[in-house]
Amino acid sequence: MASTPPGQRRMQILQALAEMLEQPKGDKITTAALARKLEFSEAALYRHFASKAQMFEGLIEFIETSVFGLINQIAERHDDGLAQARDIVGMLLNFASQNPGMTRVLIGDALLNEDERLQARMNQFYDRVELALKQALRLAVTEGQAHEADVQARACMLSSFVIGRWHRYAKSGFKNHPSQDAALQIALLLS
Repeated sequence: MASTPPGQRRMQILQALAEMLEQPKGDKITTAALARKLEFSEAALYRHFASKAQMFEGLIEFIETSVFGLINQIAERHDDGLAQARDIVGMLLNFASQNPGMTRVLIGDALLNEDERLQARMNQFYDRVELALKQALRLAVTEGQAHEADVQARACMLSSFVIGRWHRYAKSGFKNHPSQDAALQIALLLS
């Protein structure tokens, strides 16, 4: 029987962790429960990750790589700053819809009682998202579509809107999709 390559096993562990986070009324995730789900020992988990915090860091890395890769694609695709901001917000909402378990990481819910550096890293993620929105809105200013005085407040408002929609999605047991009626709401926020 061929063994699974280490990188693939790490991905299996992270996928299982993300699936466990998709449970709306999910209990605190333990390494024992994760090992049971994967049908191997806790020791096998620790051969791939030094700690549960490292597993969550793996999920955060996936989120960061995915989201900021998509933000870069949006920036390359649009010369229009308002279109960039609109698409960034829409992508963030859709990312949560497509990754419910990751939504619990995005809002910090899954990180409660875990290493504090994980929440600090998510706070940096929010700052980077807001910075991307500011850059898009500054581009809109150069195009005469927005006012410089509004950039900071509008970027903060858009970030808060996204985080609020993520919270609503997670707290509804993943029933209230974050992208529901989003196009109209984003248009209102950008008008």
